[in-house]
Amino acid sequence: MPTHTLIAFSLFLLQQFNDGSLFGFNKRLYGEISTVLDKRMCPPMRIALAQVNPTVGDISGNQNLIRKYLNQAKDLDTDIIAFPEMVINGYPPQDLLYEKRFISDAKDAVEELADDTKGLVMVIGFVDYDSDWNLYNAAMVFDDGKIAGTTYKTLLPTYDVFDEERYFKPLSAADIAPFSVRVDGTEVDLGVEICEDLWDETYPTKVSKLLCQRGADVIINISASPFHVGKRFDRMGLVSDKAKKLETPIFLVNLVGGQDELVFDGQSVGADKSGKMISFGKPFQEEMIMVDIDLDEGIADVAEIPEYDKDEEVFNALVLGIRDYFRKTGFKRGIIGLSGGIDSAVSACIASNALGTDNVVGVYMPSKYSSDHSKRDAEKLAENLDILFLQFSIQEIMRSYQETLDKPLEETRDHYSINASQDDPVADENIQPRIRANCMMDFSNRLRDLRILVLNTGNKTELALGYSTLYGDLTGGISVLGDVSKLQVYSLARYINRRHGTEIIPESSITKRPSAELKPNQYDPFNFDIVSPMVDEIVENRKGKQELIQMGFPEEAIEDVYSRFRNAEYKRWQAPPAIKITKKAFGMGWKMPIVNKYHD
Repeated sequence: MPTHTLIAFSLFLLQQFNDGSLFGFNKRLYGEISTVLDKRMCPPMRIALAQVNPTVGDISGNQNLIRKYLNQAKDLDTDIIAFPEMVINGYPPQDLLYEKRFISDAKDAVEELADDTKGLVMVIGFVDYDSDWNLYNAAMVFDDGKIAGTTYKTLLPTYDVFDEERYFKPLSAADIAPFSVRVDGTEVDLGVEICEDLWDETYPTKVSKLLCQRGADVIINISASPFHVGKRFDRMGLVSDKAKKLETPIFLVNLVGGQDELVFDGQSVGADKSGKMISFGKPFQEEMIMVDIDLDEGIADVAEIPEYDKDEEVFNALVLGIRDYFRKTGFKRGIIGLSGGIDSAVSACIASNALGTDNVVGVYMPSKYSSDHSKRDAEKLAENLDILFLQFSIQEIMRSYQETLDKPLEETRDHYSINASQDDPVADENIQPRIRANCMMDFSNRLRDLRILVLNTGNKTELALGYSTLYGDLTGGISVLGDVSKLQVYSLARYINRRHGTEIIPESSITKRPSAELKPNQYDPFNFDIVSPMVDEIVENRKGKQELIQMGFPEEAIEDVYSRFRNAEYKRWQAPPAIKITKKAFGMGWKMPIVNKYHD
């Protein structure tokens, strides 16, 4: 017979002999049994995970977003609703955290939600502060319109894009404890933790374990977990393994949306006490995931997990990153230099999907070195995407540059006693992408009512090698492919054509030998089948030369790549932000000095 049935039967007998004369009935014992029964006979509980898309600094907008999902939760008879980490402030706020008014206004906005929580329990992330203005990454718990309490994040990450010890104080292990809340008149001990508190493998404090040891019936983790390729498997594995090990249901609600370089993918998850996945949020979109769970047994119906396609995942992440970057910064249209090559083609497809075809302008700007097939491919792509296609030659602008600079250059040579034969011929190549960049920037500046932003189309492999021109093809307000390797660009091109069931990107753009077309018979000086994965190993896995040799990469190629890689750091510091899709991207999580004399 189940435990709760035995307890219920015992309680029934005791109630029949209410006067206590028979069997020496003890009222204190009756009260203790009632309390146990109250906790053990938990009714099925409905938990809502609200994976929403807030905006950093938009406190009132984020508050309205939260209210929208609170109202939906009430309509669906929800018992507990959880919102992501720092949802009211937006994540990551970075040095906005030094603005005291921002912190206090956001906390006030959280507390103003109290009346909206009548009839349910809400867990919500924000930034708290004490009388000395120490800051805490916090979660507030509301119970039927009242504040049940606040807890703080214990584990503060400082790796990759995270720098939380810069801003926050941690919760001590001694203060980790669940909250007692009421659900349909039943007392539930709710364990609340924040993001990294679940990812405790390298930390001495085990937050989830302590919550369970101190009585938690269920754990809710509110998270702002940035996306990288395959992150869903890390998240699912962690939640499943920990729930099974602790024999406690665990739910993780994750942020969704783009913020500067970062993308948050949602894909909120939950596991019952056996480790089975009982909830799974959609990727890259807002959603409220509902789960009915029997806390007495710690189980719920198994969730359906969607099939996985890496190319689809990368494409959707980039689309969301670009869409939100434009939406949240106030830009509406993107302008792209179409070369006829694969990088600009894939970038244009992503931009068209993110912004709408009428909001993308493709510009083909040939010089005398541009090939006829490049023009055909660029024009065909624009036609297939149904975007505005503009074409004009930069040849006359190049001639004007050269004529204008002839005299001052000669005067400089005379002053330093050097000969024109010593000039670097690459200057004539670099002037072409700089002219193209200036032309696109003029569209952006001049047509201000159209709110046009220049989209950068360079890929991660080129950025690593420094195979790009400062103030030329490195120009842009945001980089579409700056964290996408060259080989992944090819894979995305194939996926885009499969996705549409037709040839959107011309096959010749995919199969032809890559070329910048800045001089006669010029081709990219790399075997990308070798160089692209090598760069990924260097950047994402921090492999040194000897390790690369052991992995089978050619030693000559390793020396060339490492030399280019080290010498290009100053360019990366000046490159536009790129949508992050890998575990290690150039940008806010890449902290390397420009001046660096160390050589592996």
